[in-house]
Amino acid sequence: MTQTPDITIIGGGIIGMLSAREFFNAGASVAIIDKNRLGQESSWAGGGILLPLYPWRQDHAITQLALQSLKLYPALAGQLLADTGLDPEWTPCGMLITKNPDIAQATDWCATHRIRCTAADATYFDTLNTEPDHPLWLADIAQARNPRLVKSLKQDLINKGITIHEGCELTAVNIDNNRITRIKTTSGANAAHQSAVNQLVIAGGAWTGGLFQKLFANLIGAPPQIAPIKGQMLLFDAQTDTLRYMVLDGERYLIPRRDGKILVGSTVEQDEFNKATTSTARDQLSTFALELLPALGNFPLIKHWAGLRPGTEHGIPYIGRHPEISNLSINAGHFRNGLVMGPASAQLLVDLMLGRATAIAPEPYQTTSPH
Repeated sequence: MTQTPDITIIGGGIIGMLSAREFFNAGASVAIIDKNRLGQESSWAGGGILLPLYPWRQDHAITQLALQSLKLYPALAGQLLADTGLDPEWTPCGMLITKNPDIAQATDWCATHRIRCTAADATYFDTLNTEPDHPLWLADIAQARNPRLVKSLKQDLINKGITIHEGCELTAVNIDNNRITRIKTTSGANAAHQSAVNQLVIAGGAWTGGLFQKLFANLIGAPPQIAPIKGQMLLFDAQTDTLRYMVLDGERYLIPRRDGKILVGSTVEQDEFNKATTSTARDQLSTFALELLPALGNFPLIKHWAGLRPGTEHGIPYIGRHPEISNLSINAGHFRNGLVMGPASAQLLVDLMLGRATAIAPEPYQTTSPH
């Protein structure tokens, strides 16, 4: 007879996988369920800059999770590489922010949070075509290569013996005395399967809001306000050293990977659950990239894709126990910053569920907090 895991996680993106890993490291048995394959939605599709864009313009709650994750990433990346042999390509290549009209706010934020930043001189713009406005160089900002981080995390879960159910969709829950006793899922030929749960965590990314509306419609409180926000990106097959660091120019950016390929991002679109790419977005992103870095004209555009971010009103995720159902928790709604806030979000959820002291104050992320 199969033993019921201590923790059942719905959603196998970066948040679900990091949460599963954190629970396992705390001594819990874990199962993770995803309606598709692990890590193939926004976790795979994003850019991987490990800092919120213009962080001084973001809510303090986002800053707190991002800064805590910055502390955790070097060890996480090193452990994943050592344990799986798959390199997540955590790379502290630095980031150039070309336009900072709010320079005083920017430098104050960096000084307050001990983020090393300096004024960027003309040498940073040797190959770039833009009009700088108080440009800043953030030397220590890193990136992770999303698809490779996802692959190494999944392999780490497999190595740890964490139970993984892919192509398995949660369709119903049984609630008795404010507690979930069983869940119903479908897989394969849509055959229904029921299983018991101890603790259930919803980490369904952009699908989380809909899951709550479908499964918990009779609860008193409002469901988490999480909606899909589409982002489209491009990839150029450039040579190494075409661009040595990340560049944020206005609302778009270039990210050079270790093998030379350069990622261009991104759009922000409200388009429900439509992941179709558009020629309009391709042309806008391509024009931006070629104007900013003319050398890209020497290389082919090899990929164009879209992903669905889990958007909330202010970009603040929901993390913590549900106020009504005793064994239901949530870790979702990270918008553009799932990779940025992921390690700290997983740590916070596990600390809360295990009654441990938290590294950051949990109140801004509770399901009853205004987002």
